[in-house]
Amino acid sequence: MKKRKKTTRFKRFFKDISAHTPFTTMLLMLILLWLLFAAGLFFAELNVAGASITTYGDALYWGVAAFTTAGIADSPVSMTARLVGGLWIVIGSSLFFGAIVATITGYFMRPMLRPHKRIIETIEYNLEQLGDLTIDELDLLKETVDTLIEHVEEIKKKQSGG
Repeated sequence: MKKRKKTTRFKRFFKDISAHTPFTTMLLMLILLWLLFAAGLFFAELNVAGASITTYGDALYWGVAAFTTAGIADSPVSMTARLVGGLWIVIGSSLFFGAIVATITGYFMRPMLRPHKRIIETIEYNLEQLGDLTIDELDLLKETVDTLIEHVEEIKKKQSGG
């Protein structure tokens, strides 16, 4: 039973991250760009004397080693491949580490962005603007607020069981 509970919790956590953070989108972008930059690097090194990146697999490996700053990949030889590789290092690293930071930040900031906080902030902002309203607008606002108060009282009664 505990194993199933952990699996369900993990699925809910992953679903929550996927739905409310840019993790999935950034991961897909990272994979797509990795494949494209690896192809560009491979074709730039194709038929270059002394090139250590001779297969697409070598280019894929280089792409992972380069953007993770592991520093264990062979360097490209041609200037075109170095330019492609340099761009990949900057873009890939930004996406990779950006995805991690954005996911963590988005996940932990969600409770602060709950609808009730936004509603309260909107009301507070609008209260500051009351001095700019006309008499007719103030009368309309009073009617709306009275209706809102009645509605809130009804909701409170239902929630308290009374």
